[in-house]
Amino acid sequence: MDLRGRVQKTSPTSAFTMAARTIIIDHGSGFLKAGFSGWNEPQMVFPSIVNYIPCRENPGPSYAQRRVSLGIDICHPDTFSYPIQRGRILNWEGMEHIWTFVLERHRREHEDFPVMVTESPLKEPADRRKTLEIMFELQDVPSILLADQLEMSLYASGLLTGVVVDSGYGLTRVQPFYLGRPLRPSGKTLEFAGQDLSAYLFKSLFKEDRNHHNLFQLETVATTQMSKCYVPQNLAEALDFRQSLPSGSDENNTYQLPDGTPVELTPMQRLAPEMFFSPQVFDLQGPSISQAVVDAILACEAALHPMLISHVMACGGNTLYPGFTKRLYKELITDHFSSTKAAMWVGSNRNFSVWLGASVVAHLSSYKSEWMTKEEYEESQRL
Repeated sequence: MDLRGRVQKTSPTSAFTMAARTIIIDHGSGFLKAGFSGWNEPQMVFPSIVNYIPCRENPGPSYAQRRVSLGIDICHPDTFSYPIQRGRILNWEGMEHIWTFVLERHRREHEDFPVMVTESPLKEPADRRKTLEIMFELQDVPSILLADQLEMSLYASGLLTGVVVDSGYGLTRVQPFYLGRPLRPSGKTLEFAGQDLSAYLFKSLFKEDRNHHNLFQLETVATTQMSKCYVPQNLAEALDFRQSLPSGSDENNTYQLPDGTPVELTPMQRLAPEMFFSPQVFDLQGPSISQAVVDAILACEAALHPMLISHVMACGGNTLYPGFTKRLYKELITDHFSSTKAAMWVGSNRNFSVWLGASVVAHLSSYKSEWMTKEEYEESQRL
Protein backbone atom coordinates (compact mmCIF):
# COMPACT_ATOMS: atom_id res chain seq x y z
CA MET A 1 0.00 0.00 0.00
CA ASP A 2 1.32 3.48 -0.84
CA LEU A 3 0.53 6.80 0.82
CA ARG A 4 -2.69 7.24 -1.15
CA GLY A 5 -4.12 4.19 0.53
CA ARG A 6 -4.00 2.04 -2.59
CA VAL A 7 -2.27 -1.15 -3.66
CA GLN A 8 -0.48 -1.99 -6.86
CA LYS A 9 -1.96 -5.45 -7.23
CA THR A 10 -5.46 -6.68 -6.62
CA SER A 11 -6.78 -10.07 -5.84
CA PRO A 12 -9.53 -11.80 -7.87
CA THR A 13 -12.00 -10.34 -5.37
CA SER A 14 -11.48 -6.84 -6.67
CA ALA A 15 -14.29 -4.30 -6.68
CA PHE A 16 -14.95 -4.85 -10.36
CA THR A 17 -15.93 -8.48 -9.90
CA MET A 18 -17.85 -8.03 -6.66
CA ALA A 19 -20.56 -5.64 -7.72
CA ALA A 20 -21.92 -3.94 -10.79
CA ARG A 21 -22.61 -0.74 -8.86
CA THR A 22 -20.42 1.40 -6.63
CA ILE A 23 -21.42 3.84 -3.89
CA ILE A 24 -19.83 7.18 -4.72
CA ILE A 25 -19.27 9.63 -1.83
CA ASP A 26 -17.97 13.09 -2.64
CA HIS A 27 -17.73 15.19 0.48
CA GLY A 28 -16.88 18.84 0.10
CA SER A 29 -16.48 21.39 2.86
CA GLY A 30 -20.03 22.61 2.28
CA PHE A 31 -22.05 19.78 0.74
CA LEU A 32 -21.89 16.03 0.47
CA LYS A 33 -22.93 14.32 -2.75
CA ALA A 34 -23.59 10.57 -2.79
CA GLY A 35 -25.23 7.92 -4.89
CA PHE A 36 -24.74 4.85 -7.05
CA SER A 37 -22.39 5.01 -10.01
CA GLY A 38 -23.98 5.11 -13.45
CA TRP A 39 -26.50 7.85 -12.64
CA ASN A 40 -26.47 11.29 -14.26
CA GLU A 41 -26.37 13.02 -10.89
CA PRO A 42 -25.99 12.09 -7.21
CA GLN A 43 -29.11 10.79 -5.52
CA MET A 44 -28.25 12.44 -2.20
CA VAL A 45 -27.10 16.03 -1.74
CA PHE A 46 -27.09 17.63 1.70
CA PRO A 47 -24.97 20.08 3.75
CA SER A 48 -21.83 18.65 5.37
CA ILE A 49 -23.13 19.67 8.78
CA VAL A 50 -23.54 17.80 12.06
CA ASN A 51 -25.02 19.03 15.32
CA TYR A 52 -24.39 17.98 18.89
CA ILE A 53 -27.23 18.13 21.39
CA PRO A 54 -26.44 17.52 25.08
CA CYS A 55 -28.18 14.49 26.59
CA ARG A 56 -29.26 15.58 30.05
CA GLU A 57 -30.74 12.20 30.93
CA ASN A 58 -28.32 9.84 32.69
CA PRO A 59 -25.35 12.23 32.58
CA GLY A 60 -22.99 9.73 34.22
CA PRO A 61 -19.63 8.79 32.71
CA SER A 62 -20.95 5.52 31.27
CA TYR A 63 -23.67 7.24 29.28
CA ALA A 64 -23.58 9.33 26.14
CA GLN A 65 -23.44 12.99 27.18
CA ARG A 66 -24.35 14.31 23.74
CA ARG A 67 -26.25 13.16 20.68
CA VAL A 68 -24.93 13.69 17.16
CA SER A 69 -27.22 14.12 14.16
CA LEU A 70 -27.15 15.62 10.69
CA GLY A 71 -27.94 19.19 9.70
CA ILE A 72 -29.11 22.08 11.85
CA ASP A 73 -31.52 21.39 14.70
CA ILE A 74 -34.02 24.25 14.63
CA CYS A 75 -34.51 23.90 18.40
CA HIS A 76 -30.76 24.08 19.05
CA PRO A 77 -29.33 26.12 16.13
CA ASP A 78 -26.17 26.96 18.07
CA THR A 79 -24.95 23.34 18.16
CA PHE A 80 -24.00 22.71 14.52
CA SER A 81 -20.55 22.58 12.92
CA TYR A 82 -18.80 21.60 9.69
CA PRO A 83 -16.63 18.46 10.07
CA ILE A 84 -14.61 19.54 7.02
CA GLN A 85 -12.84 22.90 7.00
CA ARG A 86 -10.95 24.13 3.94
CA GLY A 87 -10.89 20.63 2.47
CA ARG A 88 -9.48 19.01 5.63
CA ILE A 89 -11.43 16.69 7.94
CA LEU A 90 -11.15 18.13 11.45
CA ASN A 91 -14.01 16.24 13.11
CA TRP A 92 -13.72 12.50 12.45
CA GLU A 93 -16.63 11.62 14.71
CA GLY A 94 -18.90 13.88 12.69
CA MET A 95 -17.51 12.52 9.42
CA GLU A 96 -18.12 8.95 10.55
CA HIS A 97 -21.72 9.83 11.39
CA ILE A 98 -22.25 11.28 7.91
CA TRP A 99 -20.70 8.22 6.23
CA THR A 100 -22.84 5.91 8.36
CA PHE A 101 -25.99 7.75 7.30
CA VAL A 102 -25.06 7.54 3.60
CA LEU A 103 -24.07 3.87 3.65
CA GLU A 104 -27.15 2.80 5.60
CA ARG A 105 -29.39 4.41 2.98
CA HIS A 106 -27.60 2.61 0.16
CA ARG A 107 -27.39 -0.78 1.88
CA ARG A 108 -31.06 -1.43 2.29
CA GLU A 109 -31.01 -4.07 -0.44
CA HIS A 110 -27.45 -5.38 -0.37
CA GLU A 111 -24.43 -5.20 1.91
CA ASP A 112 -21.53 -5.70 -0.46
CA PHE A 113 -21.29 -2.57 -2.58
CA PRO A 114 -17.76 -1.25 -3.07
CA VAL A 115 -17.29 2.36 -2.00
CA MET A 116 -15.48 5.21 -3.71
CA VAL A 117 -14.59 8.22 -1.57
CA THR A 118 -13.23 11.41 -3.10
CA GLU A 119 -10.47 13.23 -1.27
CA SER A 120 -8.88 16.65 -1.38
CA PRO A 121 -5.35 16.87 -2.78
CA LEU A 122 -4.49 18.46 0.59
CA LYS A 123 -5.27 15.29 2.50
CA GLU A 124 -2.38 13.97 4.58
CA PRO A 125 -1.31 10.27 4.71
CA ALA A 126 -2.67 10.06 8.27
CA ASP A 127 -6.08 11.21 7.01
CA ARG A 128 -6.09 8.50 4.35
CA ARG A 129 -5.21 5.87 6.92
CA LYS A 130 -8.05 7.11 9.16
CA THR A 131 -10.50 6.95 6.25
CA LEU A 132 -9.49 3.35 5.51
CA GLU A 133 -9.78 2.44 9.20
CA ILE A 134 -13.32 3.81 9.47
CA MET A 135 -14.51 2.31 6.18
CA PHE A 136 -13.06 -1.18 6.69
CA GLU A 137 -13.21 -1.62 10.45
CA LEU A 138 -16.36 0.29 11.38
CA GLN A 139 -18.38 0.40 8.15
CA ASP A 140 -17.28 -3.05 6.94
CA VAL A 141 -17.08 -2.09 3.26
CA PRO A 142 -15.77 -4.83 0.92
CA SER A 143 -13.43 -2.53 -1.04
CA ILE A 144 -12.63 1.12 -1.43
CA LEU A 145 -11.00 3.57 -3.79
CA LEU A 146 -9.77 6.96 -2.58
CA ALA A 147 -10.02 9.28 -5.58
CA ASP A 148 -8.50 12.71 -6.14
CA GLN A 149 -11.31 15.26 -6.51
CA LEU A 150 -9.68 17.34 -9.22
CA GLU A 151 -8.81 14.24 -11.21
CA MET A 152 -12.45 13.18 -11.05
CA SER A 153 -13.54 16.58 -12.37
CA LEU A 154 -11.24 16.07 -15.33
CA TYR A 155 -12.91 12.75 -16.17
CA ALA A 156 -16.35 14.35 -15.90
CA SER A 157 -15.39 16.66 -18.78
CA GLY A 158 -14.38 13.73 -21.00
CA LEU A 159 -10.92 15.23 -21.43
CA LEU A 160 -7.46 14.01 -20.44
CA THR A 161 -5.51 17.25 -20.85
CA GLY A 162 -6.49 20.68 -19.60
CA VAL A 163 -6.79 22.89 -16.53
CA VAL A 164 -9.38 22.11 -13.86
CA VAL A 165 -10.66 25.22 -12.06
CA ASP A 166 -12.68 24.07 -9.05
CA SER A 167 -14.22 26.61 -6.67
CA GLY A 168 -16.39 25.25 -3.89
CA TYR A 169 -17.39 26.15 -0.35
CA GLY A 170 -14.00 25.86 1.35
CA LEU A 171 -11.33 26.05 -1.36
CA THR A 172 -10.62 27.33 -4.84
CA ARG A 173 -8.18 25.05 -6.69
CA VAL A 174 -6.48 25.15 -10.08
CA GLN A 175 -4.74 22.06 -11.45
CA PRO A 176 -3.29 21.42 -14.93
CA PHE A 177 -3.44 17.85 -16.26
CA TYR A 178 -1.63 16.16 -19.11
CA LEU A 179 -2.90 12.82 -20.45
CA GLY A 180 -4.89 12.22 -17.31
CA ARG A 181 -2.06 12.90 -14.87
CA PRO A 182 -1.77 16.03 -12.70
CA LEU A 183 1.20 18.29 -13.27
CA ARG A 184 1.60 18.60 -9.51
CA PRO A 185 4.12 21.42 -9.04
CA SER A 186 1.95 23.75 -11.08
CA GLY A 187 -1.24 23.37 -9.03
CA LYS A 188 -2.60 26.34 -7.06
CA THR A 189 -4.84 26.37 -3.98
CA LEU A 190 -6.57 29.56 -2.88
CA GLU A 191 -8.08 29.63 0.59
CA PHE A 192 -10.97 31.85 -0.35
CA ALA A 193 -14.19 30.34 -1.63
CA GLY A 194 -17.93 30.18 -0.96
CA GLN A 195 -17.61 30.42 2.82
CA ASP A 196 -15.69 33.68 2.49
CA LEU A 197 -18.44 35.12 0.31
CA SER A 198 -20.95 34.03 2.98
CA ALA A 199 -18.83 35.67 5.69
CA TYR A 200 -18.73 38.92 3.72
CA LEU A 201 -22.51 38.94 3.29
CA PHE A 202 -23.06 38.15 6.98
CA LYS A 203 -20.84 41.07 7.98
CA SER A 204 -22.26 43.55 5.47
CA LEU A 205 -25.93 42.58 5.92
CA PHE A 206 -26.11 42.24 9.70
CA LYS A 207 -22.98 44.07 10.90
CA GLU A 208 -22.52 43.97 14.70
CA ASP A 209 -25.77 41.97 15.09
CA ARG A 210 -24.54 39.08 12.94
CA ASN A 211 -24.88 35.61 14.39
CA HIS A 212 -23.76 32.67 12.27
CA HIS A 213 -26.18 30.39 14.16
CA ASN A 214 -29.24 32.60 13.64
CA LEU A 215 -31.58 30.71 11.29
CA PHE A 216 -33.06 33.84 9.71
CA GLN A 217 -29.62 35.28 8.99
CA LEU A 218 -28.41 31.94 7.62
CA GLU A 219 -31.40 31.73 5.28
CA THR A 220 -31.04 35.36 4.16
CA VAL A 221 -27.36 34.93 3.32
CA ALA A 222 -27.98 31.65 1.48
CA THR A 223 -30.86 33.11 -0.54
CA THR A 224 -28.85 36.21 -1.42
CA GLN A 225 -25.92 34.11 -2.60
CA MET A 226 -28.00 31.72 -4.67
CA SER A 227 -30.52 34.03 -6.28
CA LYS A 228 -29.28 37.64 -6.15
CA CYS A 229 -25.49 37.66 -6.54
CA TYR A 230 -23.65 37.71 -9.85
CA VAL A 231 -20.19 38.38 -11.29
CA PRO A 232 -19.88 41.70 -13.15
CA GLN A 233 -17.84 41.87 -16.34
CA ASN A 234 -16.42 45.19 -15.18
CA LEU A 235 -16.69 46.14 -11.51
CA ALA A 236 -16.52 49.92 -11.92
CA GLU A 237 -19.18 49.96 -14.64
CA ALA A 238 -21.45 47.62 -12.70
CA LEU A 239 -21.15 49.77 -9.57
CA ASP A 240 -21.99 52.92 -11.54
CA PHE A 241 -25.02 51.21 -13.07
CA ARG A 242 -26.39 49.85 -9.80
CA GLN A 243 -25.82 53.12 -7.96
CA SER A 244 -27.72 54.99 -10.68
CA LEU A 245 -30.85 52.87 -10.25
CA PRO A 246 -33.73 54.58 -8.39
CA SER A 247 -34.52 53.07 -5.01
CA GLY A 248 -37.11 50.29 -5.32
CA SER A 249 -36.75 49.95 -9.08
CA ASP A 250 -35.31 46.42 -8.89
CA GLU A 251 -37.53 43.93 -7.06
CA ASN A 252 -34.68 41.42 -7.00
CA ASN A 253 -32.62 43.88 -4.98
CA THR A 254 -34.42 43.44 -1.66
CA TYR A 255 -34.77 40.95 1.18
CA GLN A 256 -37.26 40.96 4.03
CA LEU A 257 -36.71 41.14 7.76
CA PRO A 258 -38.67 38.71 9.98
CA ASP A 259 -41.31 41.41 10.53
CA GLY A 260 -41.78 41.77 6.75
CA THR A 261 -39.87 45.04 6.37
CA PRO A 262 -38.08 45.14 2.99
CA VAL A 263 -34.39 46.04 2.97
CA GLU A 264 -32.45 46.95 -0.18
CA LEU A 265 -29.17 45.26 -0.97
CA THR A 266 -26.18 47.49 -1.67
CA PRO A 267 -24.43 47.25 -5.05
CA MET A 268 -21.42 45.47 -3.52
CA GLN A 269 -23.67 42.90 -1.88
CA ARG A 270 -25.15 42.04 -5.26
CA LEU A 271 -21.66 41.97 -6.78
CA ALA A 272 -20.05 39.98 -3.96
CA PRO A 273 -18.73 37.19 -6.27
CA GLU A 274 -16.31 39.83 -7.59
CA MET A 275 -14.30 38.46 -4.66
CA PHE A 276 -12.96 35.69 -6.90
CA PHE A 277 -11.56 38.19 -9.40
CA SER A 278 -10.57 41.08 -7.09
CA PRO A 279 -9.83 39.53 -3.69
CA GLN A 280 -7.94 42.62 -2.53
CA VAL A 281 -11.17 44.64 -2.70
CA PHE A 282 -12.50 42.34 0.04
CA ASP A 283 -9.26 42.35 2.08
CA LEU A 284 -8.40 38.80 1.05
CA GLN A 285 -4.89 37.56 0.38
CA GLY A 286 -3.69 35.84 -2.75
CA PRO A 287 -4.08 36.20 -6.49
CA SER A 288 -7.39 36.31 -8.32
CA ILE A 289 -8.75 33.09 -9.74
CA SER A 290 -7.82 34.16 -13.27
CA GLN A 291 -4.26 34.97 -12.17
CA ALA A 292 -4.04 31.57 -10.48
CA VAL A 293 -5.00 29.90 -13.78
CA VAL A 294 -2.34 31.91 -15.61
CA ASP A 295 0.33 31.11 -12.99
CA ALA A 296 -0.56 27.40 -13.11
CA ILE A 297 -0.27 27.26 -16.90
CA LEU A 298 2.97 29.24 -17.02
CA ALA A 299 4.48 26.86 -14.45
CA CYS A 300 4.12 24.05 -17.02
CA GLU A 301 6.32 23.39 -20.02
CA ALA A 302 5.88 26.05 -22.69
CA ALA A 303 4.97 23.43 -25.30
CA LEU A 304 1.86 22.57 -23.27
CA HIS A 305 0.54 26.11 -22.91
CA PRO A 306 -1.65 26.19 -26.07
CA MET A 307 -3.27 22.87 -25.24
CA LEU A 308 -3.88 23.81 -21.59
CA ILE A 309 -5.40 27.25 -22.26
CA SER A 310 -7.70 25.75 -24.88
CA HIS A 311 -9.09 23.27 -22.33
CA VAL A 312 -10.00 25.20 -19.17
CA MET A 313 -12.68 23.32 -17.22
CA ALA A 314 -14.76 25.27 -14.70
CA CYS A 315 -16.46 23.30 -11.93
CA GLY A 316 -17.73 23.75 -8.41
CA GLY A 317 -20.71 25.66 -7.08
CA ASN A 318 -19.16 29.13 -7.34
CA THR A 319 -18.74 28.78 -11.10
CA LEU A 320 -22.56 28.75 -11.38
CA TYR A 321 -22.79 32.45 -10.51
CA PRO A 322 -24.11 34.33 -13.55
CA GLY A 323 -21.19 35.89 -15.38
CA PHE A 324 -18.48 33.79 -13.68
CA THR A 325 -17.24 31.72 -16.63
CA LYS A 326 -17.64 34.63 -19.07
CA ARG A 327 -15.50 36.87 -16.84
CA LEU A 328 -12.85 34.18 -16.40
CA TYR A 329 -12.63 33.63 -20.15
CA LYS A 330 -12.50 37.37 -20.78
CA GLU A 331 -9.61 37.91 -18.38
CA LEU A 332 -7.65 34.97 -19.73
CA ILE A 333 -7.80 36.11 -23.35
CA THR A 334 -7.64 39.86 -22.74
CA ASP A 335 -4.84 40.08 -20.22
CA HIS A 336 -2.73 37.02 -20.76
CA PHE A 337 -3.34 34.74 -23.74
CA SER A 338 -4.66 37.09 -26.42
CA SER A 339 -2.66 35.39 -29.19
CA THR A 340 -3.61 31.87 -28.15
CA LYS A 341 -6.91 30.12 -28.80
CA ALA A 342 -8.58 29.82 -25.42
CA ALA A 343 -11.69 27.82 -24.60
CA MET A 344 -13.82 27.27 -21.51
CA TRP A 345 -15.43 23.88 -20.94
CA VAL A 346 -18.53 24.13 -18.76
CA GLY A 347 -21.35 21.72 -17.99
CA SER A 348 -24.81 22.39 -16.61
CA ASN A 349 -24.10 20.01 -13.69
CA ARG A 350 -20.61 21.35 -13.00
CA ASN A 351 -21.39 21.66 -9.29
CA PHE A 352 -21.46 17.83 -9.38
CA SER A 353 -18.38 17.40 -11.58
CA VAL A 354 -16.34 15.53 -8.96
CA TRP A 355 -19.14 13.06 -8.29
CA LEU A 356 -19.89 12.56 -12.00
CA GLY A 357 -16.23 11.92 -12.79
CA ALA A 358 -16.01 9.40 -9.96
CA SER A 359 -19.08 7.66 -11.35
CA VAL A 360 -17.20 7.19 -14.61
CA VAL A 361 -13.93 6.11 -13.02
CA ALA A 362 -15.68 3.53 -10.80
CA HIS A 363 -15.90 1.15 -13.76
CA LEU A 364 -12.71 1.95 -15.66
CA SER A 365 -10.43 -1.06 -15.89
CA SER A 366 -7.43 1.28 -15.91
CA TYR A 367 -8.20 2.12 -12.27
CA LYS A 368 -8.48 -1.50 -11.17
CA SER A 369 -5.10 -1.45 -9.42
CA GLU A 370 -6.14 1.60 -7.38
CA TRP A 371 -8.79 -0.32 -5.39
CA MET A 372 -8.11 -1.89 -2.02
CA THR A 373 -10.14 -4.83 -0.72
CA LYS A 374 -10.84 -5.52 2.94
CA GLU A 375 -8.61 -8.61 2.77
CA GLU A 376 -5.72 -6.51 1.50
CA TYR A 377 -6.32 -3.93 4.21
CA GLU A 378 -6.29 -6.56 6.93
CA GLU A 379 -3.11 -8.07 5.52
CA SER A 380 -1.43 -4.65 5.48
CA GLN A 381 -2.34 -4.18 9.15
CA ARG A 382 -0.65 -7.45 10.09
CA LEU A 383 2.64 -6.50 8.41
